[in-house]
Amino acid sequence: MGAFKEPHGGELKELYLPERQADEEKVKAKDYPSWDLTPRQICDLDLLMNGAFSPLEGFLGQSDYESVCDSMRLTSGVLWPVPITLDVSEAFAGNIEAGKVIGLRDQEGVLLATLEVSDIWTPDLMSEAQRVYGSQDDNHPSVAFLKHSSNPVYIGGRIRGVEPPTYYDFKLLRDTPSELRGRFRKLGWRKIVAFQTRNPLHRAHQELTFRAAREADANLLIHPVVGMTKPGDIDHFTRVRCYEHVLNQYPEQTTQLSLLNLAMRMGGPRETLWHAIIRKNYGCTHFIVGRDHAGPGNDKDGNPFYGPYDAQELFKEHEEELDITMVPFKMMVYVENKAEYVAADETEPTDKVLNLSGTEFRRRLQEGLDIPEWFSYPRVVEELRRAHPPKHRQGFTVFFTGLSGSGKSTVANALMVKLLEDGSRPVTLLDGDIVRKHLSSELNFSKEHRDLNIQRIGFVASEITKNGGIAICAPIAPYAGARRLVRDMITPQGGFMETYVSTPIEVCEQRDRKGLYAMARAGKIKGFTGIDDPYEVPENPEIAIDTSKLSADLAAHRILITLEKLGYIR
Repeated sequence: MGAFKEPHGGELKELYLPERQADEEKVKAKDYPSWDLTPRQICDLDLLMNGAFSPLEGFLGQSDYESVCDSMRLTSGVLWPVPITLDVSEAFAGNIEAGKVIGLRDQEGVLLATLEVSDIWTPDLMSEAQRVYGSQDDNHPSVAFLKHSSNPVYIGGRIRGVEPPTYYDFKLLRDTPSELRGRFRKLGWRKIVAFQTRNPLHRAHQELTFRAAREADANLLIHPVVGMTKPGDIDHFTRVRCYEHVLNQYPEQTTQLSLLNLAMRMGGPRETLWHAIIRKNYGCTHFIVGRDHAGPGNDKDGNPFYGPYDAQELFKEHEEELDITMVPFKMMVYVENKAEYVAADETEPTDKVLNLSGTEFRRRLQEGLDIPEWFSYPRVVEELRRAHPPKHRQGFTVFFTGLSGSGKSTVANALMVKLLEDGSRPVTLLDGDIVRKHLSSELNFSKEHRDLNIQRIGFVASEITKNGGIAICAPIAPYAGARRLVRDMITPQGGFMETYVSTPIEVCEQRDRKGLYAMARAGKIKGFTGIDDPYEVPENPEIAIDTSKLSADLAAHRILITLEKLGYIR
């Protein structure tokens, strides 16, 4: 575990073992219990091992975790705003104890590191959500993760790095902190402004970053996140190609592009401090902070989770301690009569200011409409159009949910026939019974297995959607968390339309040819949805239909009309 001082930042703590010791650790690890890391955990481990999360030396133990949640500080007093934790299942935690060593492996079983267990505890996840993110509203991606995706037990301990995760994409753009510091030193860069982004860059971004670097008399590091960002964001492959096009718009030898394998939490003000610490570890001296930096959007009531300047204000409170200078994001606008971008607060009353909001840009992209050259670069728009064609050329999923006997399968079949008649895309029906037979025959009807069944359906539907087809899914899908997970899987690939079949349970029981409801009420069947197991009614489905009031043909027709309104069919 090497610690060393560099001129472009504080002390880095790289957690990799020397090669010989790493080889020995691989041999020993054959006898260790092994945990297969999730994608989020792999991102965290990667940045722990390469020093980006310095001064951390592993996943937080319980006392550090509680201190970070409460005060944004480790027990040592060092500023650290976001808990970095290893969440595991109760079954795995039950087979280990403090003092033991476990292996941490990627999803193909490759040993990346070992962890000497110091703490095992069951956290109060909703307390964590409130303390760290200021909310228990699962419109917040990290709150939703804690509620619906996190394992229930945390393990803390020191890391011994064996080898970094393998990435096959953009290898020359992936740098560790020590590599990037070395490049800055070789280039003679003493002042570096970092720009964090999870979105494509357009002309306004190029203008504001160039201006920020010029005003700070510094060079520029474009440092986009390519780990895990907000669900629904544009995929990083497309974004990196866009960044490479924009890089040509900066003067030579002024700007570098490097990729950051970070799993974002969308934690607003706290996350801003975290981003600054990471950029300090990468050797940067300045950091651009925008309005609502790392904000997740709005809560269920339509209110922003964080104020527009909360992040900048929290940064100012800790700027001296962080030892990295904040560069406030300046809103840039295009002035038509001057044919240039200027800061919004520098415009004159006679200027004709043109504006294209992010929402309007996405609408034009989705509908194949013109995007003006003053807003973005033609090659960037070309990349985005290629990766995200207009809605009527995208794949989509119609996801039915409702009680047994509500009419889901009947309406789904009618819809399938109508879409096949249209012939614009291939159509696949993933009916609940068919999926149970071919994909999930070994699963029972416990909540865990029901969720797993829905995840499998979601995965298949996401692949169909990604490849431009239509997936029609018709499971019961009683739990909101599982449905949300499916939505998050599919929306980055194309369209998603949740269709709630709201037929009353009394009607469903009357239709029950197999007598399942009667057996459930008699106690002969346990865990039957709607009787002794809950059905969580969708809060905001794209469409709700009641088959006690509509024929299958009319219900399918209404779904087609909704798809047309949403732009997925013409």
